[in-house]
Amino acid sequence: MTPDDRKYTEEHEWVKLDGAVGTVGITDFAQGELGDIVFLDLPRVGTRTEKTKPFGSVEAVKTVSDLYAPVSGTIVAVNEELVSAPDLVNKDPYGKGWIVRIEIADAAEASALLSAGDYKKHIGLH
Repeated sequence: MTPDDRKYTEEHEWVKLDGAVGTVGITDFAQGELGDIVFLDLPRVGTRTEKTKPFGSVEAVKTVSDLYAPVSGTIVAVNEELVSAPDLVNKDPYGKGWIVRIEIADAAEASALLSAGDYKKHIGLH
């Protein structure tokens, strides 16, 4: 499952655009590779992000993985539900498992991300 209504990174993050704000999460492929997610290290609202740079991390039972910003901007919301229910990322990676919302500094950065079809090719589904 790779929804067509968002853009993807080669590092397995997705961003769904709503005007100048992008909702960010990790892909179903990524959560499947990580396994059971037990903790997320989330940034604070107001934190600046830089495209392709880590903005937090996700901890699964056997590994910790950085979360990479798909776009540069400012964190305007953090999914606080993940503090007490990190497994939402496993259960609903494209819905309730969203991680942050970023006010995008440069819309061209989002345009340059992978389409759903290109992401599927990247992970070997095409």
